[in-house]
Amino acid sequence: MKVVSPQTFVIREECEKAAFQHGFRRSIGEKNGWACYRSTTAQGNIWLAAEGSSGPWYLALDHAGVAEELNIPTVSINGPGVACYAFRSLSSLYEALPRLYELAVSLPDAPLTMFEAETAGLPRNTEAERLVVQRIGQNVFRSGLLEYWRGRCPLTGISEPALLRASHITPWADCESDAERLDVRNGLLLSALWDAAFDRALVSFADDGIPLISPKLGHEARAALMWSEPLALTPQHLIRIKLHRERFYILAEMKS
Repeated sequence: MKVVSPQTFVIREECEKAAFQHGFRRSIGEKNGWACYRSTTAQGNIWLAAEGSSGPWYLALDHAGVAEELNIPTVSINGPGVACYAFRSLSSLYEALPRLYELAVSLPDAPLTMFEAETAGLPRNTEAERLVVQRIGQNVFRSGLLEYWRGRCPLTGISEPALLRASHITPWADCESDAERLDVRNGLLLSALWDAAFDRALVSFADDGIPLISPKLGHEARAALMWSEPLALTPQHLIRIKLHRERFYILAEMKS
């Protein structure tokens, strides 16, 4: 098992630059050649290290959810956290860090933590007061989805914010907790047309992310629902999509 080298001035400066430029601006310290950094908005810590000033460079993290979705092969190295990665160059490390931050700021429990901070002390006694809290939660949820789906509808590629909707898979009112309401894996970032169809269960998705379109939709509507690639769905998405798909089939079979 590899062991990283103690950090030189050059390595320390490059690690700090990489972390700071990608949202991890709190330096926690260095141990055994690994420099630790934290974010005020994202969950978890990251560690950076190198064998020498020319690389290879190493990244470790302790957010299991991020590690699960980062889609980068891990390496066996004597390092901290739950997963370690190796990069031949600084540029390849820089390519990986933006997605890491997007996941760390959007996956549980970052949105929930933000929501609880923004609503701490707000009254929830009247319907109007509860609606204020709900609106804050929906805004936090949308922000999380924008990060998670990289600011674009994964079906159509549309990236204009005004045309994107934060679609809950399990509806807000049916969620059992704020944690579920704010979990980005209970949501899809869809263009307005797809969102309207999904909300009414006129479309749903197979486990491989391929859209299912209700026979109740006319030819023009079906033609308007263009898409370029299937959804990339995690197991957490699929648990909820399965229930949505059951509703889709029930409504599709009902007589008008």
